[in-house]
Amino acid sequence: MKTRNLGKTGQISSILTFGGFALSNVKQKEADAAIEMALKAGINHVDVSPIYGEAETRLGSYFGRHGNQFFLGCKTAERTKTGAWEGLKRSLERLKVDHFDLFQFHMVDNTRELDTLLGPGGALEAVLEAKNQGLVRFIGITGHHPPLHNLALQRFAFDTVMFPLNRVHAAHFSDWNDWRPLLKTAKAKKVGVFAIKVVAKRLWENEHKYNTWYEPFDQADEIESSVWYTLSQDITSAVMPGELKLWPMVIDAANRFEPLSQPKQKEMTAEVSGFVPLYASWMD
Repeated sequence: MKTRNLGKTGQISSILTFGGFALSNVKQKEADAAIEMALKAGINHVDVSPIYGEAETRLGSYFGRHGNQFFLGCKTAERTKTGAWEGLKRSLERLKVDHFDLFQFHMVDNTRELDTLLGPGGALEAVLEAKNQGLVRFIGITGHHPPLHNLALQRFAFDTVMFPLNRVHAAHFSDWNDWRPLLKTAKAKKVGVFAIKVVAKRLWENEHKYNTWYEPFDQADEIESSVWYTLSQDITSAVMPGELKLWPMVIDAANRFEPLSQPKQKEMTAEVSGFVPLYASWMD
């Protein structure tokens, strides 16, 4: 699998990242198979969070038996120093590791949260302390609001940023989801970029068929178009969806990836213009 530089960290990451949410409600045997699938495919980066159900426990069990072969990224949704410190230590224990390669502030989507975690007594103080102790190597921020993350990169020297980047959003850019200024800032500051919701189609209209809170594209050609579109942007890696059944198609698409021309990108965006962007709906 192709690799790219993770900003200024020195890490060379696979163009797909193991999305830990996919392990949120599976048995250990299924989790082990997913981990082996990813390693066999050449995926060398994993992203997980303590709010992803059993994901930390499942990964920790595997790491305890086989060691950790990934660049390990974890998160905290806590905004205070005390909460973040306690959560970080708990995640280390559950994952059976002695440090995180990357530790990220999870789901930061408004200025109030950003002010709190960056302010006195905020979560950043705990993460900086953990970095000084060798428990964290790099620091990132994640969420669903690219313009806010663009602001965040001006206020602190984050090493990475993670946000939704898909062709449905590209068909309906708004003040909420326009990632283009953020990509320019990230490139200028040499910040690693992770894309999420890569194969998202729309909010569920009927019964949920997959372990995703959105309805994903689930046909091979649709997934290829979605993965190739996202990987044709100036990003480091695309995080795999929360449904393990889709992973073989996502991996296959990534293994065959070729950068798309601008006309082809516009064509693929036009194909999905009939769908409503996730967060435009979610925020209304």
